[in-house]
Amino acid sequence: MLPTLPQRGRHLLSAALSAVLPAAVFAASSAPPVPITMMLAGDSIITQHISPYREPEFLKLIELVRSADVAVTNIEMLFHNYEGYPSVVSGGTYMRAEPELAKELAWAGFDLGGCANNHTGDYSVESLFSTDRALTEAGIVHAGIGDNMQQAREARFFDSASGRVALVACSSTFTPHSVAGRQRSDVKGRPGLSPLRFETKFTVDAATLEQLRALAEKFPLAPGGEAGGRRGGRGTTEVVFQGNHFVLGEKFAMVRTPLKRDVDEICAAVSDAKTMSRHVIVSVHCHEADPIDRTAPPDFLIAFAHAAVDAGASAVISHGPHVLHGIELYKGKPIFYSLGDFIMQNDTVLRQPQENYDSQGLGLEARVGEFNNKRTAFDTRSWPANREMWESVVAQTKFNGDTLTEIQLVPITLGFGRPAGVRGRPVLASADDGAKIIGDLVKMSGSLGTKIENRNGVGFVVLPP
Repeated sequence: MLPTLPQRGRHLLSAALSAVLPAAVFAASSAPPVPITMMLAGDSIITQHISPYREPEFLKLIELVRSADVAVTNIEMLFHNYEGYPSVVSGGTYMRAEPELAKELAWAGFDLGGCANNHTGDYSVESLFSTDRALTEAGIVHAGIGDNMQQAREARFFDSASGRVALVACSSTFTPHSVAGRQRSDVKGRPGLSPLRFETKFTVDAATLEQLRALAEKFPLAPGGEAGGRRGGRGTTEVVFQGNHFVLGEKFAMVRTPLKRDVDEICAAVSDAKTMSRHVIVSVHCHEADPIDRTAPPDFLIAFAHAAVDAGASAVISHGPHVLHGIELYKGKPIFYSLGDFIMQNDTVLRQPQENYDSQGLGLEARVGEFNNKRTAFDTRSWPANREMWESVVAQTKFNGDTLTEIQLVPITLGFGRPAGVRGRPVLASADDGAKIIGDLVKMSGSLGTKIENRNGVGFVVLPP
C-alpha cells in the first residue's frame, strides 16, 4: 500500500500543482503542429529483386520514397514457399514470391503496407502466416489480415520521427474463402482478410419490373437449385430474380451501397487508431468501378471513403484496378480512388496450379511461360497491352498537424511494351509520358471537383484556401 501524505503535505502539493499545471496545459495546447510527409503508392506485385538496378531515374525514385517520414504501398503479394495448398479459386494469378523479396520493399523505403486483396486466399491460410512472417522480418508494418476478423480489422502502427502513423486496411474484392471469421468463446475465428462488402440493386422502369416479376414466377429456382426469385405482389416495387435485386426507379441504373456492419467496424478501428496516433491512413483494395465510366470510382467506395474520413482518417488510398483513378478532397483530406501500380511483375510468378492451366485449355505438361502467352495472346491483350496499366504516380502528401498542406503527384512508368522479366519495375517518367499521366489525372479528378496543375512535370493538387 502506498504511503499517504500528511494533510499539510497534500495542501502543499495541491498548491504546487495549481501553479504549474495551467502553464503546462497552455504550453501543450499552444505547441506548434508537427509537419509530416507521406509517400503513398499503389499496388506492389513484386516477384523479382529490384535492389541491383542502378538507372538514375530508378534510383531517384527510390530516394524520393525513402525521403518521406512514412511510405505506404499495397502489398498485393503472398510471400511463401508453397507450404499451403492452392485454393479451388484464386484472385486470378495464384500469387507467390520468395519470402526474402519482402525485404526488397523495405529496401525501397516502404514502412507500411496493406495485405487485404483478392489474392489473400490463393494458397490457404499457410501462405497468410508465411506472408505475415516475411513482412515482420523485413520490418514492414502491415494491416488488413489476421488470425480472425477482430485482428484483421485492427490498425497497425508505425512510429516515425514526425509521429505515430496508423494503417487500417480492407478489401472489397476477394474470394469468399479469404474472409476472416469472427472469434467465439467456443470456436476459433478463421484467418483471413478484413472485407468491405456491398449490396447491389438495379433500378428499372415499371414495365421491366413486371416482366421480371413474371419471370420470377416461371423460374423459381436458380441454376444451383436454390431459390431463384421472389415475385412479390402487384403494386410492390421490388423483385429478387436469380439472385439479383431489382427495384422501381426513374432510370436504369446499378446502385451499390457498402454493408453497414463492415463500414461501422472499419470506421470504429479508424476512430480507435486516431486516439493512439497522429495520423490514420485507410487502404482499400477495390477492383470495382463505376458501371458506366470505368475510370470513375464506384458509388459504394465513395460512400465508404467519406465515412472513413469522418471517422478520423487523414487520407484514404485505394488500388486494385491497376490503373489511375481520380482524386477527391473531402473535408480537407485526400481520397485517392486508385493509385495504380508501383511494381507490376505479375508474369514472372514461378508456378501456377493446374486450375489456371485448365482455364486456358492447357495440360499437365504446360509451363508458366506458355500459360502467360496463352492468356495474354502473346502480350496483345489484357494487362501487357494496356498502356495505362504501366503508368502511375506516387503521391507525396504533406500535412502540418492535421492540416493538408501539399500533394505532389510524381509520374512513374513501369516499362510498357517491354518483355516479361524486364517490365514492371518503376522509374520516373519522361517529360512526354509524365505530361500524359498528369493530363489523365486532371480529367479524372475534375469530375470529382479537384483541380490539378502540371508544374515542371509534377502534378500539384490545388488545395482550397
